Amino acid sequence: MSVVVYGSGQLAQMMYLAGAPLGIDVQAVDVNTDTVVHPVSKTPLDTSLSQALESADALTVEFEHVPERLLDEAAKTGKLMPDIASILVGADRVREKKLLQSMGVANCMHRIVTQLDDLDACITELGSRLILKASRDGYDGYGQWRLTDESELPSLKKSLASLNLEVVPLVVEKMVDFDRELSLIGVRNKQGEIRTYPLAENLHHQGQLHVSVAPATEVNEALQTQAHDIFVTLAEGMDYVGVLAVELFQCGDKLLVNELAPRVHNSGHWTQSGSVTSQFENHLRAVCGLPLGDTSAIGPSAMVNIIGCGSFSRELLSIDGSHLHWYGKSVREKRKMGHINVTAPSYNALGEKLTALSQFLPLEYFPKLTEEANRLKG
Repeated sequence: MSVVVYGSGQLAQMMYLAGAPLGIDVQAVDVNTDTVVHPVSKTPLDTSLSQALESADALTVEFEHVPERLLDEAAKTGKLMPDIASILVGADRVREKKLLQSMGVANCMHRIVTQLDDLDACITELGSRLILKASRDGYDGYGQWRLTDESELPSLKKSLASLNLEVVPLVVEKMVDFDRELSLIGVRNKQGEIRTYPLAENLHHQGQLHVSVAPATEVNEALQTQAHDIFVTLAEGMDYVGVLAVELFQCGDKLLVNELAPRVHNSGHWTQSGSVTSQFENHLRAVCGLPLGDTSAIGPSAMVNIIGCGSFSRELLSIDGSHLHWYGKSVREKRKMGHINVTAPSYNALGEKLTALSQFLPLEYFPKLTEEANRLKG
């Protein structure tokens, strides 16, 4: 079987590695050059894009910001999974909010803004503590602004004055006093079979995910079921095929959807070591029409992102249960360079292993590591 992935970054690489044992050949598309490349070496392959699309059993994406001309071309083959409408929901927060509203899925109170003067009405309706998000092309904290007091509004308007909000509207959300950030990775195949993973707890710094712990601590059956039901509503309502990540705010015993990602997701990397079947394998199974794999956790695990850091001791591999995933990129500030998965028999043992891990890393690049290690140790 053959799968073509639009995008040639680390997610395509990890899909390739997951597909090899199944006999699924994964090729990647450099969407900047329309070139078919090897997902690991990035070497151009001796095949054109049209030839690759014709011979593939399935087409998919590693990120939602694929040029629409390429998505249109892929959609015409009838092999694109998830479908183009689902991918575009992940690329446009206005579409995303409309989808959540249409399906009755709880999310943050918000307004869509196409004129700066509409911000005054947002304060009247939503209050003076707001998060403003560009509806397209914003990620990892980029394309976001905060308003914490009405007195800041004139300054905020000045900083936004150069934006064309008619072309790229703002989604203005009421700032939520949530207890913590969670995410659910789920998967649905072409036959409609659905499986979801245990909830993961996510710690962010400056808008980027730094540490995920799964299964999240202090999750009862009712909360996991609520998350599962949200996924089922979305996946069935969208006729979705593949892995879908649902980012959530926990507010007491209620979950609000923050964002959707129509693809394998950073907060699901823990599944490579911490679950029976990784999100990458299950995504390939889903788009190829194969039965889905077991999504159970095999024990507590953590995923630690390596961000903007290229120098650390590989002796971290001396820690039992630690696994390094290096992406082979050139170092750049705020760039995801790789991640480390750590598994343990208990949360306390996981905290001890994260403390040990900190001895091999420059902690200025890992601002959440010690905090999370101490929390898990109680």
